[in-house]
Amino acid sequence: MHSTVGIAVDATPERVFDLARDVSRWPEMLPHYRRVTVRSSSGGHVVAQMVAVRRFGPVPVPVTWRAEQWSDASDPADLRLRFRHIRGVTRGMDVTWHIRAAGVGHEGSSDVTIEHEFSRRLPLLGDRLLPAVVDRFFTRPIAGRTLATFKALAESAERSAANQPL
Repeated sequence: MHSTVGIAVDATPERVFDLARDVSRWPEMLPHYRRVTVRSSSGGHVVAQMVAVRRFGPVPVPVTWRAEQWSDASDPADLRLRFRHIRGVTRGMDVTWHIRAAGVGHEGSSDVTIEHEFSRRLPLLGDRLLPAVVDRFFTRPIAGRTLATFKALAESAERSAANQPL
């Protein structure tokens, strides 16, 4: 299953990228992330245990997974954060954040898109049910909240930087 979640941000791609690339800081910045425990770090790749909360009305449901994460700034026109889920229900999910400059006339703005690729077969139920449930009830709500929070943080930082005297 392929799914995409995106948001427009009134901040430069570099600002968004710099805020989001250090997953160890996500619990400080994102209220729905409870814990990120770095298990290993080597060559720009981090393996981290991630714990977020997905609310169903008043009921908080903890969601946990382990992912390998790395940043890719090799293409300044498409700054990328990459995640490969290696443990948990979402084992095998590939996630790519694309952080790009918005179109002409939107200087200093970004379009941020998170793409999820996930396929997981369940005995007797096939390979579509689990990815569809995970996407609808967990991936999209958590990713959407993550993007909305990073939007607010990046825009606030951008305004603060613009108001600093030279």
